[in-house]
Amino acid sequence: MAKEVAPDALKAMIRDGAELAIVDAREEGEFGSGHLFWASPLPRSRLPLFARALLPNTGARIVVTDDGRGLAQEAAAELETMGYGNVAVLAGGTPAWKAAGYVLFTGVNVPSKAFGEWVEHHYGTPSVDAAELKALMDAGTDMVVLDSRPLDEFRRMSIPTGINVPGGELAYRIGALAPDPGTLVVVNCAGRTRSILGAESLRSAGVPNRVVALRNGTMGWELAGFTCARGETARYPEGRPADAEAAFARAEALRLKHKVGLIDRATLDAWRKDTSRTLYVFDVRDPAEYAAGHLAGARSAPGGQLVQATDGWIAVRGARVVLVDDDGVRARMTAQWLAQMGHRDAHVLEGAAEDFTATGPWVPPGEVPEAETIPLREAHAAWQAGRLRVVDLARSIDFRDGHIPGALWGVRTRLAALADRLPETGIVAVTSPDQNRLARLAVEEVAELTPARVGVLERGTAGWAAGGLPLEADRTNPPDEACIDFYLRPYDRNSGVEEAMQAYLSWEIDLVHEIERDGDAAFG
Repeated sequence: MAKEVAPDALKAMIRDGAELAIVDAREEGEFGSGHLFWASPLPRSRLPLFARALLPNTGARIVVTDDGRGLAQEAAAELETMGYGNVAVLAGGTPAWKAAGYVLFTGVNVPSKAFGEWVEHHYGTPSVDAAELKALMDAGTDMVVLDSRPLDEFRRMSIPTGINVPGGELAYRIGALAPDPGTLVVVNCAGRTRSILGAESLRSAGVPNRVVALRNGTMGWELAGFTCARGETARYPEGRPADAEAAFARAEALRLKHKVGLIDRATLDAWRKDTSRTLYVFDVRDPAEYAAGHLAGARSAPGGQLVQATDGWIAVRGARVVLVDDDGVRARMTAQWLAQMGHRDAHVLEGAAEDFTATGPWVPPGEVPEAETIPLREAHAAWQAGRLRVVDLARSIDFRDGHIPGALWGVRTRLAALADRLPETGIVAVTSPDQNRLARLAVEEVAELTPARVGVLERGTAGWAAGGLPLEADRTNPPDEACIDFYLRPYDRNSGVEEAMQAYLSWEIDLVHEIERDGDAAFG
C-alpha cells in the first residue's frame, strides 16, 4: 500500500519548489465537483494509457488524490506496478483537504481559467459584450471576428461571420486576416479564457489593430438573445504566412521579455537522458501539421489548447517544458504564456523542422494487450441477426453524438454496471475511438461478465460508419447525471442550460478571488 501524506505535508510540498505531480484518480466529471488547484485528472479507467504521457519521469514525486473512497490507493498501486517509485496518497482525500482549511476548486482546467482572469486584470484586456458586438455588426464596422477554439468546437456553435483561428495561431496568422491596421479585431471563445488570452496575445505582440475580447463568448451571445451559427467551417489560410518574419520578431520580443529559454537538439537529447528531471516535449502546431511530419517523441499539443488546459498536459509542476514548431513563432507565443503561468523552465527548440521525420497522429506511449478482433463484416451480420451487443467506451459526450444502434455506453473499471444487459450468447464487441486501445484493455474485464464471445470491433465505431453502416445519436443517452467521465459544459446539458451558463460565467470571474484564498498560484 502506498504511503500517505497529510494535507499540511502536501501543502508544504506544493510550496517547496521541487518537482511534484498531484493526480486525481476520479473520472473527469467527478473531478470537476471539487479538487485541489494543481491537481491533474488521471482517471483510473484511462490510467494505463495516459500515465506515461502525464508522468514521463518514473522517479518524480507523485501524490494521488480522490474523494476518500479508495480510488487513490488503487491508482497508486497501479502506478507502482508500472515502475513509479515515489508515489504517495493524500490521506483522507479532498474531504480531509477541505477540513484542514484549504480550498477546493470546482470545474476543470482551473489553473488555466484562473490565469485567464488574472491576465484580464493584470493587462486590462479590453472587451465588448454581445450587444455592443451586434451593434458594430449592424453598423457595418470594418472588423473580423476570430474564434480561438479548435475547429470541432467552432463547428458546434460560433458567432455569425466568425473565422476559426485557434489561439496558438492568432499571432502567427493575424497579418493575413486583418492586413489593414484600421480593422477592428474581436476574439471570442465559448466563455472567457480563450477570448482573453487570444486578444491579449495580439495586443502584447504589438499588432497595430484595435483588439478586443468578446465578453463571455458564445454563451454571452446566446444569453443576450442572439442566435449562434452552426456548422460553419471558415478558417485561416493554411501554409506559412507571407508576413511570418514580422510575426517572428513580435514573438521573439515576448520570449526575451518573459525569459523563455532557447535550446538546440543536443541539449534536448541530453535532457531526454536526464532521469533526475521531468521533461515534456510538445509540438504546438495544428494536429494536421503534426501528423504530416513531426519530431519523434514530441506530443501534439496545439498551443491555444495547451495554455487553455494545461492541467491535462503538464502534471508535474517544476518540470522542463520544450515547445516545438516549424519556424519558432507559435512555440514562442505559447511558451511566454506558460512562463507567465508559472512554468519557469519553459524553452523553445531551435531548428526543430530539420528533424520532422515521424508521421501520423499522436499515440499515448505504452503497450496495450492483444485481444481478439471481431471482423466488421461478421459483427454486422451478427447485429442484423440480433446476436451482437456493442460496448462503447467513448466519452459520454461523443457517444451521444453517434454510436452503433443498441450499443451500451460504459466506463472501463466500472463495467460491472452493464453485466445484466450483456447477452449470454452471441458476440460482445468492445470499441473505443483511440484505435481501440482502451477497448483492448477492457476486453478481459468484459469477458469476466459474460460467457458470450468477447473481442474488439475491427476499426471500431469509425470503421462501422465508414462502411456505410448506421449510427444513432441521442443527447439523453447517457443522461446528464450519468456522465461521470466528462465535465459537462453548460451547452452540453439537456436542461437548465441558461442557468448553467450564468453559473459558469460567475464561477470563472470569481476564480481570481479563489486563487488569492488558496495562495499557491504563481502567475506573472
